[in-house]
Amino acid sequence: MLESDTLLTSSAKIIQNQTTKSILQLPVQETLDDFKKFGVLLFRGYGVVYEQMKVFAEKFSSRFVLDKDRPIVDLRNKYVTLVDPGMHYVSPHCENANSPFRPDVIWFCCGVPASQGGETLYWDGIRVWQELDEELRQLFIAKKIKFCQKFPAADWKRFLGVGATLADVKRTLNGIPGLRYTINEDQSVSLEYVCSAVIKTKYGNQEAFANSLISEYKNPRGAVTFADGSPIPSTVINQIQQVMNNLTEVIPWQSGDLVMIDNSRFLHGRRSFTDTKRRIYSLLSYMK
Repeated sequence: MLESDTLLTSSAKIIQNQTTKSILQLPVQETLDDFKKFGVLLFRGYGVVYEQMKVFAEKFSSRFVLDKDRPIVDLRNKYVTLVDPGMHYVSPHCENANSPFRPDVIWFCCGVPASQGGETLYWDGIRVWQELDEELRQLFIAKKIKFCQKFPAADWKRFLGVGATLADVKRTLNGIPGLRYTINEDQSVSLEYVCSAVIKTKYGNQEAFANSLISEYKNPRGAVTFADGSPIPSTVINQIQQVMNNLTEVIPWQSGDLVMIDNSRFLHGRRSFTDTKRRIYSLLSYMK
């Protein structure tokens, strides 16, 4: 059995190294069972470095995807990136939930924690949905939301591969439910993606308010509306934010920590920090 504990009053589960063994020796099926149950696993005491994160993730993953905004750590591990640039607060979001390319899992590995602040925050989308008042729930059952984005050629080539062409873009995007796209004269691609703010979790098939609504609403470069193009009132956003403020959970990083997050159920973000030495690495994957 894995030596484990819960993270204080958190919904996450800590898997603590009690035997000085490598994280690569952990039983895969038992770890997967824990992941399906808890949705957030924190592996502590294994001294994980980002190269090990990639090898460990391969045990569970069918493929990896590259985030267009994050710097690659090294070319030998091209899917391993540093987390979002800057030191600002990051609002709650699910990774790539503003597009049809939401990965199943986001992995984080702590190289150097910030001396103060910089903790990763997370929210259980199942609990958020349950805590929203009935009027808000009915609103998001009745109305889908629409994300609008524009991707320069450099961005979609990073996602699809350096040698990708506009024909590859069309093959990738054609036929995706809820997606409309336009290829512009400069080879940038404009997307409109309509989806529900409430999704079914990958494990358990439960309703979860797991989306990127808050982060895109507050992002000056983002654009999110209801599906018909009408604006989402700030009062609605504020009500959601108040609920989430009461459900915020925290990962207080230690060097060598590894975290595995179910991206169909949990939103995540971070506290601001000022320590330029902070190093948190990330990896996005689809499960086998």
